[in-house]
Amino acid sequence: MESNRDEAERCIELAESYILDGKCEKAEKFLLKSEKLYSTQKAKDLLDRLQRLKSASKPNVKTSEEPTVKKRTTGMKKEDDRVHEADYTEEQLKAVKRIKKCKDYYDILGVSKEATDSDIKKAYKKLALTLHPDKNKAPGAAEAFKAIGNAVAILTDVEKRKQYDLYGGDEEKIRHTHHHESFTRGFESDVTAEELFNMFFGSFPSGSNVYVRRGGNPWRRTTEQTSQQTHRETNNYAVLMQMLPVLILIALSMMSSLLVSDPVYSLNQNHKFPVLRKTINLQIPYYVKENFNSDYQGSIRRLEVSVEEEYISNLRNACYRERSYRETLLWKARNFGDTQLLAKAQAIRTPSCDTLQELNTRA
Repeated sequence: MESNRDEAERCIELAESYILDGKCEKAEKFLLKSEKLYSTQKAKDLLDRLQRLKSASKPNVKTSEEPTVKKRTTGMKKEDDRVHEADYTEEQLKAVKRIKKCKDYYDILGVSKEATDSDIKKAYKKLALTLHPDKNKAPGAAEAFKAIGNAVAILTDVEKRKQYDLYGGDEEKIRHTHHHESFTRGFESDVTAEELFNMFFGSFPSGSNVYVRRGGNPWRRTTEQTSQQTHRETNNYAVLMQMLPVLILIALSMMSSLLVSDPVYSLNQNHKFPVLRKTINLQIPYYVKENFNSDYQGSIRRLEVSVEEEYISNLRNACYRERSYRETLLWKARNFGDTQLLAKAQAIRTPSCDTLQELNTRA
């Protein structure tokens, strides 16, 4: 079943470790368990090698117990050497064993604690080309490849490297702080070893869903990354809502500037509207541009109705102001008994009201 695949892979890794230690029986046990959980070609190949080793190690004649043991050990060693020579070199096996013995990430990459990002990446590239499972078939190569991936990811991240420098040498603190079993679990990369390799050597992982493996659990999205993304989306939404009124005002101002066109006439003469015209109905004066006769394509009648309405509206406002001023002075004069002020108020004229009265009579 697909759900057993991770456990099957873990059994294969344990079997490889036992092969390195020369414990073939335990290795065979875990390989058989892997096959029961989830059958893979890798497990079959390793089982086949172990069977050949066992067959080669059986003696034809047993003279005593001690010689038998010696012959079996010798035969297994020779067969094991032939398998190693066929699949990987002695240098590759040494590289895997070295990684397995390392105590921290600096030791894994072979750099000092003062190493720069450039030094760390350079060391990773060299080791990755040696330990990549497609190139290195030595037992434990996949685990070593993951270890150098974790190392470069942690040591090139400023915050994670700072935490690792604080707790990396103290396994008890790591276990207490991060709830993991060893230094390789105490600090893990947020991307897989294969994705890191692709980043350094050409191709980048597609999509934005980066998954990591935590212990024996299935591949899953990290909680930290998900919460960070949700936090960013919430902040972006809040900023957008705050900026929305400003954006609406800008849009309205742009629309109004587009909708408001240049006026056709003016009730006051100026350099832009120098030519005098009068409406046919009420003979109200208004001013237009010099090219009015050639450029204006609208209705003259509707234009002059607009001119008269605006002119009368301005007169009504002016008349209201004139009457208000006159009545205010009359109220003050009568209230304080000021005869001079009363005479002045009575003498105030209201020309806008007079003109409006005249126009009403004419209409």
